[in-house]
Amino acid sequence: MHTAIHTLDLVRRRHVIGLLVSACMVLFSGFPGPAHAAERQVLSGHVPAALSRSQPLERLSASKRLDLAIALPLRNRQALSNLLQQIYDPASPNYRQYLTPEQFAKQFGPTEEDYQAVIAFAKSNGLTVMGTHPNRTLVDVTGSVPEIEKAFHLNMRVYRHPTESRNFYAPDVEPSFNLAVPVLAIGGLDDFVLPRPIGLRTNSFNRTPTLNARARASGSGPRGKFIGKDFRASYAPDVSLDGSGQSVGLFELDGYYPGDIAEYQRLAGLSAVTLTNVWLNGFTGKPGVKNVEVALDIDMVISMAPRLSKVIVYAGWVANDVLNRMATDNSARQLSSSWGFGPQVDPAREQIFLQFAAQGQSFFQASGDWGAWAGAISPPSDDPFVTVVGGTSLTTSNPGGSWLSETTWFGSGGGISTAYEIPVWQRGVKMSANQGSTSMRNIPDVACLADDVIWLVANNGEQGVVGGTSAAAPLWAGFTALVNQQAAACGRPSVSFINPLIYAIGQGSSQKIAFHDIMTGNNTNSTGPDKFFAVSGYDLCTGWGTPTGSHLINALLAPPDALRITPESVLTSSGPAGGPFKPGALAYSLTNDGTASLNWMLVNSAPWLKLSPTSGTLTPSGPAATLKVAPTGLGRDLPVGSYTATVWFTNLNDGFGQSRRIILELWRE
Repeated sequence: MHTAIHTLDLVRRRHVIGLLVSACMVLFSGFPGPAHAAERQVLSGHVPAALSRSQPLERLSASKRLDLAIALPLRNRQALSNLLQQIYDPASPNYRQYLTPEQFAKQFGPTEEDYQAVIAFAKSNGLTVMGTHPNRTLVDVTGSVPEIEKAFHLNMRVYRHPTESRNFYAPDVEPSFNLAVPVLAIGGLDDFVLPRPIGLRTNSFNRTPTLNARARASGSGPRGKFIGKDFRASYAPDVSLDGSGQSVGLFELDGYYPGDIAEYQRLAGLSAVTLTNVWLNGFTGKPGVKNVEVALDIDMVISMAPRLSKVIVYAGWVANDVLNRMATDNSARQLSSSWGFGPQVDPAREQIFLQFAAQGQSFFQASGDWGAWAGAISPPSDDPFVTVVGGTSLTTSNPGGSWLSETTWFGSGGGISTAYEIPVWQRGVKMSANQGSTSMRNIPDVACLADDVIWLVANNGEQGVVGGTSAAAPLWAGFTALVNQQAAACGRPSVSFINPLIYAIGQGSSQKIAFHDIMTGNNTNSTGPDKFFAVSGYDLCTGWGTPTGSHLINALLAPPDALRITPESVLTSSGPAGGPFKPGALAYSLTNDGTASLNWMLVNSAPWLKLSPTSGTLTPSGPAATLKVAPTGLGRDLPVGSYTATVWFTNLNDGFGQSRRIILELWRE
């Protein structure tokens, strides 16, 4: 920290289900298969790569105790992939029918028998079980170094860190053990990567900002800094939505001083918002030196959504425990993290992000405050299942006034993942001008204010100036609470994982009014002096840009394309083999919700199905085109069974495609 899917049926030429299914398959391909009693399981990915270039300094002290999280793999993996496809497919009857945590655990969590077997294994090896989880994916244990070494057939050693001025501990070999139940991963066997605020710059909380810093700020707070209502004035200027009925969950690894939040609300003229604390891993809530991060996260959320039902602060010592509690509680649709934590790729963490997607929860992650990432990006800021938020420098018309301009904040984290392939929703983006990758995940996705111009109260009453993408991520979580408040008012489900929609909007005709497109500045640094520079459209400085208020809210809740096809649900016809079929007449209605004429076409690969017409032109607000759907002669010759056809419609003006499904059910007379 520098403290300083309405319809997901439209994704440019590629459906969001492609992302979900392919991501699930990549994740699941690395999962362990069923274990057998006679086999010893050997896990992978638990020995830091740095050990290949390091010599151990000593054995880890036998008196030290370690807290571990043993992760079990999800069950019914193909079924989960299929369900995620249906949840995000507008042609499916399960579209946006999100699961509850109980439903997720019942369908995809490890069995109770397997869970108890892992617990028994831990106890039989001298480990103490400290916590269990309702989705049965994690078992929290603690043990002495000798107990852990014996249980997992390894030696714990101490090494010198290659890039930080400290030592770290890690196992000398991958963990192995005799257990018939498959284990996915064991968290906590090393401290090579320490959890920390995603920036942690040296002047993390400037208690004595210089007066000439006023020139860089145009807020209504002390010394011209941004505070409270200033953020809504820039990013939600025409919006009466205030977050009512919504909750935001914050991932934290430290505590906060309640009095600091109350004082910030007083200074900013904000009403008190209920704060609910969920402490884990024996954490008592006592604030530490990183309380500044927690205070900033809380204050940014309530500044953007000042009438939230509550802000839930989840904090503990074990990162995946905190994440998993956010999933199993499912008490907030929008979640935010400004911390870096865990290994580069963590299958246990990935499972939790999948549960977020299945339950309709959005997760926002700060991109970092060091500028361009030259190598590996601090995890989990390149994960394809999170919305990564970069940073800007903001100028307003006057203190408390409207948005005037924005440029790239020099510290905005941006870069190319070394671990994750490019997601489907990012593949259509042109990468030549922005120096992005066409094969690997690019970050950030979006941005908000991150310059060192934000006024804060922290450290038990101290006031000062902060900044960083640690502010930008919770601002987006607060903004999404406004989106979901409007969705609820319209009787619609929440928007859930928003990246596919964000990229569809960014590549559509509404991009210029939905986002402040940041086209100036750069995030170059000493490790990447030639990358990256802001350009028109998507870039690796600020993603698609910052919110414009109601334009983006409406775009997220409405189709980002003029071609509207109804109904969105599956069309079903049934009857005896050979006919007749009921209903006898099926049809789609096509209309143009745009301002210019559009040309459309469809592709149907099912020989047993006829649709007519297959192309046409629609005028704005003109008559609807009726597209008739009927089985062909081949359809009448099909044997008994169920047949599904997926029909693709394309707006030829902008290339947006959307699908519909048609089912033919045949039975014996």
